[in-house]
Amino acid sequence: MTHDAKSGCPMHAATPYNPATEGAQMSFDGRMSYGDYLHIDQILSAQKQLTPAHDEMLFIIQHQTSELWMKLALHEMNAARLAIAADRAPEAFKMLARISRIFEQLNNAWDVLRTMTPSDYTTFREGLGQSSGFQSWQYRLIEYAVGNRNLAMLKPHAHRADLTALLEAELARPSLYDEALRHLARAGLPVPPDVLTRDLRQPWSVHEGVQRIWEMVYREPTRYWQAYELAEKLVDFEDYFRRWRFNHVTTVERVIGLKRGTGGTGGVSYLRRMLDVELFPELWHLRTTL
Repeated sequence: MTHDAKSGCPMHAATPYNPATEGAQMSFDGRMSYGDYLHIDQILSAQKQLTPAHDEMLFIIQHQTSELWMKLALHEMNAARLAIAADRAPEAFKMLARISRIFEQLNNAWDVLRTMTPSDYTTFREGLGQSSGFQSWQYRLIEYAVGNRNLAMLKPHAHRADLTALLEAELARPSLYDEALRHLARAGLPVPPDVLTRDLRQPWSVHEGVQRIWEMVYREPTRYWQAYELAEKLVDFEDYFRRWRFNHVTTVERVIGLKRGTGGTGGVSYLRRMLDVELFPELWHLRTTL
């Protein structure tokens, strides 16, 4: 027991709160716990440092969490494409908005990685061998899913038949943009036939006929409101995706300068080239012509 210094009255120590008194489950022998459901032990044991360098843990966790966010992005993107293909575009809008938020989280991760200095990185860089982020098969699936179908990027995954099969299956599907345009055609907009029958394995190239359709939509948004909203959801996604690419370039240049990447790419020069890639070019170009 203690006493209040001002009044001299005795004070009783507060009894620690026990959640069990309000019905909280406190015993998990034979019951599913939080850790069981999320497989926390497996997740937290997946950080295997190859060097004693302090910052290697940061590097591993940043990339592992990015892969988890990319897994969710693919989950949402696949569902969005199925919804659009079934002409349930409004259902896809929430999924597309969520993908944009996912890439906001991926962008924020660069802020943490940028706390690693060039000196920090040199303490474990040799331990990475030839591994590099451009070898991420999930990232490649995202690129393919949204239409940047660079067939040369199948090669880094050729040593694994399962990954090659996944990527080839993606190349055989209409991209997110292809599905959006097919949806517009079914809604009565004059999408050029060659767009609807194009070789899906090839990357998208700017099409004047497609731009004219989007211009129609943007000139009369109230008439084509659903198509207008779909267009803006696509632009939102590419906006965040561009920011992610830009932040990637900035982070790499800050950490390794203009040195070649561990995977043999030009590093910053390679990433800067990716900044020029447009996923939905007509949606950006029409802003100039409206």
